[in-house]
Parts: sequence; structure tokens; C-alpha cells
Amino acid sequence: MAIGLDNKGFSDALVILGAAGIVIPAFARFKVSPVIGFILVGMLVGPAGLGALVGQHPWLYHITISDPHAIEPFAEFGITLLLFSIGLELSLKRLWSMRGAVFGIGAAELLGCAAVIGVALLVTGNPWGAGLGLGLALALSSTALVLPIAGTTSPVGRIAFAMLLFEDLALVPIIFGLGAMGGRGGNIVSVLIWGAVAIAAIFLVGRFVLPRLFAQAARTKSPELFLAISLLVVIVASLATTAAGLSPIVGALLAGVLIAETEYHSEVEVITAPFKGLALGVFLITVGMSLSLDTLIDHWGDFVLALLGVVAAKSIVTFALLKLSKARNGVAAETSLVMSSPSETTLIVLGTAAGAGLIAQQDAAFWQTVTALGLTVTPALAEMGRLVARRLEARERLTPDLQLAEEGPGTVVIGFGRVGRMVADMLREHNQPYIAVEADIDAVSAARRDGYSVLFGDVSRSELVDRLNLGRAKALVLTMDDPVLTAHLTKRVRGWVPGLTIVARARDASHAAELYRAGVTDAVPETLESSLQLSEAVLVELGVAMGPVIASIHEKRDELRKSIKEEAGIDREPRLRRARKAEMP
Repeated sequence: MAIGLDNKGFSDALVILGAAGIVIPAFARFKVSPVIGFILVGMLVGPAGLGALVGQHPWLYHITISDPHAIEPFAEFGITLLLFSIGLELSLKRLWSMRGAVFGIGAAELLGCAAVIGVALLVTGNPWGAGLGLGLALALSSTALVLPIAGTTSPVGRIAFAMLLFEDLALVPIIFGLGAMGGRGGNIVSVLIWGAVAIAAIFLVGRFVLPRLFAQAARTKSPELFLAISLLVVIVASLATTAAGLSPIVGALLAGVLIAETEYHSEVEVITAPFKGLALGVFLITVGMSLSLDTLIDHWGDFVLALLGVVAAKSIVTFALLKLSKARNGVAAETSLVMSSPSETTLIVLGTAAGAGLIAQQDAAFWQTVTALGLTVTPALAEMGRLVARRLEARERLTPDLQLAEEGPGTVVIGFGRVGRMVADMLREHNQPYIAVEADIDAVSAARRDGYSVLFGDVSRSELVDRLNLGRAKALVLTMDDPVLTAHLTKRVRGWVPGLTIVARARDASHAAELYRAGVTDAVPETLESSLQLSEAVLVELGVAMGPVIASIHEKRDELRKSIKEEAGIDREPRLRRARKAEMP
């Protein structure tokens, strides 16, 4: 039987899926998190937005959702898949490798923020159950937003990842505990007993049954069967926890953790990856649909004040904990701000606490709106954190534990990225003294741990350049990826030390010509050098003799250097080339 557009369930599904299909590519184009777009789209097409105008304009029925209860199945579907995807990212091995950061600073951050927020709510007249539920809910931070913003390799990203990993892991006991406190499925003792039994049974059965199920699916080489088994595991685990009086999303999270422990988790992650973004999108669209623009306008002061209170409490607690763990001011400030807003999982815990009767439905709706606003401003908070971190890092001065030799610094390498590190390696290989300068404090710390002689400083400041004693240096190597600063610094140094050898990294032939005009002894265009190396490699692999290949590469390099000097308007040979010739017998 054909399904008509007047079918409410079919029409609502088309609206939600259509909105997700528009938001994801549109916001990706502008490099903006789609989370904001999903919430805004939900507000626009939901019952409190254009859906309220269906009576006056019937054609809006096909692009809106006018029934608030119609979106509930989609919200539950989105939450279930979201928790399942979070579970897939967890595993016992991963937790063990990060156990110090996860169960140390991660646990302290969650419990500390929850305690501060909970006590503040108790002081303002909330009952202890509401203070506990709201404190735990609002202390959570957004995995979906923070990780794409901060990454997992930077100092901020590593700390944030450890905190978020503990929060994801803590969802199970939080949801379990709040549900049990509300006596769902019976009295609290009964819920605790049957919940523990259900979780133990899920783990035991999963350990023995899941590997065999997925092994059978692997033999068939059917991705559809992998997907079907994954969804079956989610459904069975959710039904088991629901029957025990717990939330079904506890079962979904446990299902993801169980699959993460198998050798088939990579295949399941790949197959279910499209559902992860869709699940989050559906969930956030339904969150936006639950928001009323009229309510936001009428009570905007209360919402803003509540959000500022949560952000301030979490920022202060997180900053203090990171400082106690000896983190730098910039890292602590940026991490505390990017982690300060509530999370998409906050909405899940709010729903659990409201369903358990710990929080009144009206209060849950209020904090749901605050959370939605917090999710929307998370990218702005992250950018604010970066700005604050830069200011703090600029004010800090790293105590120089490296002393320049009285006879001079040898070779000075400015910029210690991949190029500067390679130059330093070659200088060390030939026992040539050097000192490097880098403006990125993280790169300086990492280089010093590896045994390199690196100073922290910004060479755009003339006083730092004066400290380097370039008048007694043998050579200056500029490896910064900043064409303007490289040319400017070359002119300054050449004016002070006319006879100093200056070798600079250039982006291309035009930049090299500009550097020659500025006064460098030699400029190395990285694009041309990489092209020559590629040509040499392919010619050798094709069977051409090494001798003629090297000779032709040198000839081509000389031709390119000559054309660059002609473009620069100079007719002199580079100092390095003359020095090399002088050393030849």
C-alpha cells in the first residue's frame, strides 16, 4: 500500500531527515559545527516555530512538525544511537592506557563541577535530589562539540579527551543511580539488584555470544548482516535494562562497549558511522523543536543568568584543578572555557532525572533550554578560550635555562617545526653548535625533552633578536612558515650584521626572489626542492643510472637558482655557493 504525504509519521520523518541533509553540508561549507544548525532548524520547523502556523497556512504541514508528541519516537531513536556510538568509542584497553588522566583529572573535574553546581542549587532552595541530578547533568561537557574543536593531540585536546572519556564512562552509573533513586520499576533495592543482574548478564552473554555472531557475519562478508547484528545487540541490551527498571539508553551504551571489546569493532564502527552523525542530528533537532522562541524572549534574562552561572562554575573549577596538576595558564584557561558549557548528554541525564521524579518537569524544561543555549555558544566559548590562552602565553616568560656561549651562539635557527628540527639534526650530526628559537611553547617543551637547544620567544620583538648575539653568530637559518616575517627579519638582521650568512626557507620561486632582494645569502624554495627530489626518485626507479640523474638534478637546480636571481634583480653568486667552491680542492 502506498504511503501518502498526509501520513503523519512519514511526513515527520521526511522533515527531520530532510533538515539533517540540508544542515550537515551547509554548515560544513562554512566550517561551523552542525550542532548549532540542528538546534536552529528544530526551532524553525518545530511545534513552537513554523509548525504553529499550519492552521493558517496548511501547506506548511509538509515541511514542519506541529505535534509535539510526534517527535518523541525520533528523540528516543536518536538518543539510543548516540549512546551506542559513544559506547563504541570506549574499551577497557583504551581506558587502561589513559587511566591516570581519565580517573584522575577526569573524575575530579566531573565530581568537582557537579558538587559546586549542586551546592549552589541547594542554597537557592532546590531539594537535594534536584541538586544532585542537576549538578551531575550540568557538569557534563559536549563530546560531539569539544573533540572536533580541540582535537585529541594538542595539550588542550589531550586533557579535554581524558575528561570527556570519563564523563562518557560515568553515564552508566549516573543514569543507573538516578533511575534507582526514583524507584523506577520498583523500590530502590529492587532496582539496584535487578539492574546489577541485567548488566552482569549483558556482559557475560556478550563476552561469549558476540564474537561468534560477528564471526559468522564475517564469513558471509555481508555488511548488511554486520549492521543487522549490531542493531539486534542494541535492541536486546536496551530491552534487558528496561525490564530491570533502568533506562534503555544504559543498554545501548553497554552494547557499544561490548562490541568495542571484540576484534570486529572497527568494521562495526565503519558500517554504523553514517548513523552516528544522523543520530546526533535527529536528537538535536528534537531538542530545538522543544524550545519556544516566545519563552526565550520572555525569560531571556533568567536563561542567560543560569547559563553564565554554569559556565562560570565549570570554568573556575576546571581551571583550578588543572593548575593544581601543574598545567600552564594558557592550557588551563582554554581547556576550562571549551569544557564549560553543558552537553548533549546533559539532556539525557535531565530526562532520566525528570522521569525518576527527582526534578520537576518544569525545571527540567528550563534547564533543557539553558543546555540548548550552551550548546549553541560552545564554539564561541572555544574561540574565547584560544584568545585568552594567547594573551596569557604572551605575558608568560619561560625562564631561560640555556646560556649562550661567550664566543657566540654558532648557528641560530629561528622556527623549530619539522624543517627547523631537521636542520638541527644535521648540525648536531656534524658537531656544529646551534641555538633554536620557537614561539610555540608546546613545541619548545617537546624539543627540550628530546634534547634540543631551544629558546622560547617571539622574533618579531626586537629585544629578543638582540639577545641572540647575532654579531658573533656563524649563520642564521630562517625556517618560519611566515613569508612576511621572514623577509622583514632578513632586512633587519642584514642591516645590523652585513656579513652574516643568512639561509631562509622560501615557499616558492617568487618568495625566494623576494628574500634575495631582502638580503638572504641563500633561499631554498621548498616546492622546487621537493619537485627535484620527486624527479630524482622516479628516474632512478625507472632504471636511469644514478650518476646522470644526479648531474641533471644539479644542472636543473642551478638553472632554477639562476632564474630566481634574475627575477630578484641580483647578479651575485650566493655566499654559500662561493664558500663551497672555496673549500673544493
